Amino acid sequence: MKKQELRVLYKQKRNNLSENQIIELQDNIYQQVYSLNYSGVKVVHLFLSLTKFKEIDTQPIINFLRKQNIKIVVSKSNLTDNTLSHYYLEENTILELNKFGVPEPVNAVKVDEQELDLVFVPMLISDELNYRVGYGKGFYDRFLLKCREDAKFIGLNFFKPIYQIEDSNDFDVPLHQVIYPK
Repeated sequence: MKKQELRVLYKQKRNNLSENQIIELQDNIYQQVYSLNYSGVKVVHLFLSLTKFKEIDTQPIINFLRKQNIKIVVSKSNLTDNTLSHYYLEENTILELNKFGVPEPVNAVKVDEQELDLVFVPMLISDELNYRVGYGKGFYDRFLLKCREDAKFIGLNFFKPIYQIEDSNDFDVPLHQVIYPK
């Protein structure tokens, strides 16, 4: 299937998940995230969840990483050129919703992509080569290209990867790993 078809299909699949199913799937994902090797990881980028789209709730992961003394970074969207800028998420960081309902930091210190050791990436679906389908604006592909070569990119998803995304292209950045319920 092609990206646009996959977007429609997996938005619907995610929308059809019950609250209990989401809790069960998230618990499985959390256990996998908690068991990752974080040695040498000092700064992690994480997306802030959009509950209206039934995205994975990243707050438990944020809480876990803070207990490991790992710095958390989140993004602000620049909607004119579909890029992201990044900021430390401290316990006192104020978040405001942008015009699309995405929570973004207000009073935070800016961070360069080169400082990131690990990036957790949102998605609708991925394939067995770890290419992903997001919402289609290319925010994360532009962002990941600016990270260090040794930074790790891990996708978080409710669904098992499909065999192949038919229209992946040179602009798409593959992930190093995809975590989904086993």
